[in-house]
Amino acid sequence: MLSKNKRIMSLISSSIDAALLIVAYLLANWIRFRCLPFLEEGGAGPALEIARNPLVTLGWAVYAVAMVLIYWGYGLYDASRLKGLWQRSRTIAVGNALGVVGFMALLYCFRLQNFSRLVMLLLYGLATGFLVFKRMLKRWYDRAQNRKGLGFRHVLLVGGGKMAAQYLLALEHNPYYSFRVDGYLAACANPGLDARYLGGYDKLEVTLDDPTIDEVVVALDADETRLLTRVFAACDKHGTRITMVPYYNDYLPARPTIDVLGDCKLINVRQTPFDNILNAFIKRLMDVVGSLVLIVLTSPVMLAVAIGVKLSSPGPVIFKQERVGLNKRPFMMYKFRSMRVNTEENSAWSTNSDPRKTRFGSLIRKFSLDELPQFFNVLKGDMSLVGPRPEIPYHVEHFKEEIPRYLVRQQVRPGLTGWAQINGLRGDTDIAERIRYDIWYIENWTVALDIKILFRTVFGGKMVNDEKLE
Repeated sequence: MLSKNKRIMSLISSSIDAALLIVAYLLANWIRFRCLPFLEEGGAGPALEIARNPLVTLGWAVYAVAMVLIYWGYGLYDASRLKGLWQRSRTIAVGNALGVVGFMALLYCFRLQNFSRLVMLLLYGLATGFLVFKRMLKRWYDRAQNRKGLGFRHVLLVGGGKMAAQYLLALEHNPYYSFRVDGYLAACANPGLDARYLGGYDKLEVTLDDPTIDEVVVALDADETRLLTRVFAACDKHGTRITMVPYYNDYLPARPTIDVLGDCKLINVRQTPFDNILNAFIKRLMDVVGSLVLIVLTSPVMLAVAIGVKLSSPGPVIFKQERVGLNKRPFMMYKFRSMRVNTEENSAWSTNSDPRKTRFGSLIRKFSLDELPQFFNVLKGDMSLVGPRPEIPYHVEHFKEEIPRYLVRQQVRPGLTGWAQINGLRGDTDIAERIRYDIWYIENWTVALDIKILFRTVFGGKMVNDEKLE
């Protein structure tokens, strides 16, 4: 049940965070000046004088409280156990970065330009480190409690079909969220569910009388939705928290958003992180800067490869092939030619032993050097450094009829490498599985995920090469 203790713990946690922010400020000044801002003894200098300004110290204390209020706004203190350590740490890191920049801007506004930049840098590192470490300690404590059989959130599962099975499977794969299913209610027992059967739906009122039940998870299948009104009424009567696994769960993105039109709630089923203009700007900025740097760094290699291609067989150095990009718009993708000129370039994949490959072509494909001209595709905006690999129109027309949600991947720019490729799904592999990985990437994109994919592409094995026929 909803507990007053949860709110008290949230207030205590936020108070500790405010204190840690103030301690970080004082410690940053101690490291830089070997004295605290409110003490007169110690060194001298314009930066130290600013640090000793009571207005500055008071301003940071007020700012610490303001930051905690912002953390509240971002849900850092809510009772949800589905926000992992990484997600909370990222919120803290980004919030503190914006906060320190804002604090520096205020100092400029008050004509205190001689403040110590080192103090601000130390402040950011210490404040972020303290707040993240505090949450690490809390996580370690919770896990220790779980090992003793304590600290679990007790769940009553309502439903015994496909959706209930999905929920139990998700809990099995994510045990660190500390949920324990005490049992489930369903029309009849399901031997395939790894949970205790508590009876039919008529037992709901009696079961909710148990004070140990913290939450009800409603996981009814489509043919049981008529029971929703009854289940919600019973949970509201007992003051029990409700969460729901909708029967259309398979069609929802990882982070759906809801718009409100009067009394009508509209679920954005196909919204992606790239619909956020800031996310789209950051990704495009990474592409432009990254492609420019990579073009400069690899230009000697590209020159050598171009000469090798020209000498290895007659034909153009650059092979151009039409691919389908963002919003299903076609574009010409560039590669160094690795095969003899042929007419079968728009409908199939090649094989590793394709006789049309030149010796030099096999060499550059082995090290994915034939893909280097695609840096220019990225710079032009046809492609991204990371994203689903682009397909030729023939395959797009073919697969969109056979594979559900295939064209969802066209909501983003195609990439040089992608989540599917670093997981071994490249070339002539299971296309349905590859699309599943592509859609997961689109729905769960972060800057950190792109960096991880690029790192694993370069250092985790062979570079991407999707082996298209030329």
